[in-house]
Amino acid sequence: MHAPETGTHGFKDGAIDFTAGSLGALAMVYVSQPLDTVKVKMQTFPKLYTGMVNCFVTTFKRDGFVRGLYAGTVPAVVANVAENSVLFAAYGVCQNFVAKTIENKKDATEITLLGNATAGFLAAFFSSFTLCPTELIKCKLQALHEMKQSKQISPYQLTKQILRNEGIRGMFRGLTPTFAREMPGYFFFFGGYEATREFLAKPGQSKDEIGPLKTMVAGAVGGASLWTAIFPADVIKSRVQIQGLSDSMFKVGMDIAKKDGVLALYNGLTPTICRTIPATAVLFVIYEYTKKFMNQYL
Repeated sequence: MHAPETGTHGFKDGAIDFTAGSLGALAMVYVSQPLDTVKVKMQTFPKLYTGMVNCFVTTFKRDGFVRGLYAGTVPAVVANVAENSVLFAAYGVCQNFVAKTIENKKDATEITLLGNATAGFLAAFFSSFTLCPTELIKCKLQALHEMKQSKQISPYQLTKQILRNEGIRGMFRGLTPTFAREMPGYFFFFGGYEATREFLAKPGQSKDEIGPLKTMVAGAVGGASLWTAIFPADVIKSRVQIQGLSDSMFKVGMDIAKKDGVLALYNGLTPTICRTIPATAVLFVIYEYTKKFMNQYL
């Protein structure tokens, strides 16, 4: 979620960013997975549950922690680690592209707030290709009960099943809604994060010196901005992937609005925001301190 701000990085810097981002993503998944499961269930089957608490309690009583609230954890870890590794690499390249091509600056350290947000928007295009297949598996595993599949299935078995029935194309079902979610989402994430860091910095203080607590607050604002802005696209993506829909993103969105009401496009937003705040805080704490530790001892 967070990328380095320097313009040029060697192999060591790239490896440190990759490792720190991967560990942050790993921790984020284990903190946020129960509420992510609730979000996916509420998005896809809005009439089965009366609210976030009802969905959480029902899932826990019926399926427990491991098979219920933590269903899809393995592909979620794979998705987040894969997304972050590609995003970090692409973000640095996109920062340099924005600096030199759009803003006519010497390097990425000089780009504006809008430039950082634009770089995040462009980088998310590339990370979407790694995220879509793994999120497809995660969402399907999270909604096994609602899809009337009582038999447990592993991520590997489900992947084989999709490849056998639909081929490689089936693994990228929901790619267009993923683009529509990720690209504007990361625009608002990086924009919200950087803007909040600048706002929280004291006069004469660099935004890199605001400390861990304020950095966590900035990350939480960025995460909340991301999900509030792009949640309808996430609802559409979840339904396309879980229900195997082949209609266009626009048609799926219109069908949801007609059948379930416009507010159904924001079904599951509450657990998402509740999940995002601690998840983003953990992501940034792990990322920043892992990076500092590795820079000090390597």
